[in-house]
Amino acid sequence: MPPTTPSSRLTDSRLANLAARQIYDGFCRFCGRFQEITCLAQKRFEEKDWHAQRTDSVQRLNLYREIVDRVVIMVEELLGERRTRKVVWSSMKAVYSGLIAEQADWELAETFFNSITRRIFTTVGVDPQIEFVDPDFDLPPLTNPQSLYTVYYPDNLDETVRQMLLACQLTVPFANFAEDCRQISERLRCFLQKNRTSLYRIDVIDSLFFRGKGAYLIGRIYTPQGLVPLALVLLQGKKGIFIDAVLLDEGSVSILFSFTRAYFHVMVERPSDLVQFIRSILPRKRIAEIYISLGYNKHGKTELYRTLLNHFKQSDAQLEIAPGQHGMVMTVFTPPDLDVVFKLIKDRFAPPKTTTRQDVMRNYEMVFRHDRAGRLIDAQSFEFLEFKKSRFTKALLAELLEIAANTVHIEENMVIVDHAYVERQVTPLDIFLKQADQATANRVIVDYGQAIKDLAVTNIFAGDMLLKNFGVTRHERVVFYDYDELRPLTECNFRNFPQAMSYEDELAAEPWFHIAENDVFPEEFLHFMGLPGNVKGTFMQHHSDLLDATFWQQTQQRILAGAIITIRPYLEQHRLPQPSDILDS
Repeated sequence: MPPTTPSSRLTDSRLANLAARQIYDGFCRFCGRFQEITCLAQKRFEEKDWHAQRTDSVQRLNLYREIVDRVVIMVEELLGERRTRKVVWSSMKAVYSGLIAEQADWELAETFFNSITRRIFTTVGVDPQIEFVDPDFDLPPLTNPQSLYTVYYPDNLDETVRQMLLACQLTVPFANFAEDCRQISERLRCFLQKNRTSLYRIDVIDSLFFRGKGAYLIGRIYTPQGLVPLALVLLQGKKGIFIDAVLLDEGSVSILFSFTRAYFHVMVERPSDLVQFIRSILPRKRIAEIYISLGYNKHGKTELYRTLLNHFKQSDAQLEIAPGQHGMVMTVFTPPDLDVVFKLIKDRFAPPKTTTRQDVMRNYEMVFRHDRAGRLIDAQSFEFLEFKKSRFTKALLAELLEIAANTVHIEENMVIVDHAYVERQVTPLDIFLKQADQATANRVIVDYGQAIKDLAVTNIFAGDMLLKNFGVTRHERVVFYDYDELRPLTECNFRNFPQAMSYEDELAAEPWFHIAENDVFPEEFLHFMGLPGNVKGTFMQHHSDLLDATFWQQTQQRILAGAIITIRPYLEQHRLPQPSDILDS
């Protein structure tokens, strides 16, 4: 007979109240610490303490799991033998819903509760009895705009711009405040003139958005034709802060909130208000992606799951094998009428792959915590997904059962996927180049080389540089999505081929010199990239340095010296001209 514990004498009702309170207290601890870390972002920016900023980012990414782990232990100890009794959890959900009813961030609180239940129950699919599948509350309208943004009615545009910058309330002065104001006003006037329109109101979010070495002022402009997004990019230079760029189009501002970027640090009272504001200027951006970009990645995952559920309710289209060459490590499928892909790790990897399932999952975890530099796709990890068997094409289901039988299994008329990564779908680069005109192909192949360089300066070596492992977004930016061979750049030993000692050495079928496991020979890259002939010359014109060990060795030296290189998430044409004595060294 099990020993009697204090909680074992409690009624189900009383136990549910106590356990719901434990989960609620855990959520409050998470929110408090999340805000504490986020609040440091302005200080890091003002002090140019980029390494501390990166440490803060990693701490904030780890925070959710750390607190959920502790709450799970506490709840399991409290519930004892009733830890998986659904009638208790149903009562807990009702009590918890009451506790969060007045919370400004109740939608995040619901996701937190779901995280606890799914850890304890390992639910297949969803269970509305013990989870918040649909929100318990309607999203209220923004009743107090003053808590989120400031409204400007620009009778005098120059003065309005001046007030917008002064409202940033940074302790570091601008290097050339008057000139920055003049250039911003000029850009705005040129935009209005070019589009033959006018503005009558500007809304600006009161909090700056911090990420990496930049701070972003985000707003919206009201014109007779509709809303225009506004983003001003603030950087730190040798003599203070300066405006580096002015963004005035949906595409450019959307890239700031991309699924390939690290998450912003921004202080906000009610996250849903900020999400609604951003959605008003980026209507094509999913709610899930906006939450994720703001650092609420767990709730973004909840919103993504709801998007999938709603889509499958409305669409009869079958899941099918995703376009592109089949990978050696992952199998990928997609709904043809939704721009997401499901990526499953295969049971076995064909030679010459020597990586393991654990290695692949570690690399995905590394990408989650790393500065993605606008080049690595953020993946959401899902467990125990449930689909109707009829949802799959015969070819897809046969493939999954053959090469991922440890992950995929059938229960009656349902297909259960124990684990999958869900990502935004992009067009594989090799396919894109075949379909693109010459000018577009040239532009994209240049960006392919730049993507490799951007990853390198953030201490990422892609490993396998085949075109099929890269994709092209709707903004025609090249991104990388094959993570099984990712590794830190500083762990590689980049070498040029040694000079042959004899004619026989040159003709030898096998290397005549020793090659260590971490040796990399950039001179071989061109052969393995498989560049089409019509773009090879363009690539060599812009990125021939990638084929020399010197580039890689110098990049390693900069990383090891502690350098953090600025990667701008916008085109050169959006930048403001600044004198060299203002720009950062």
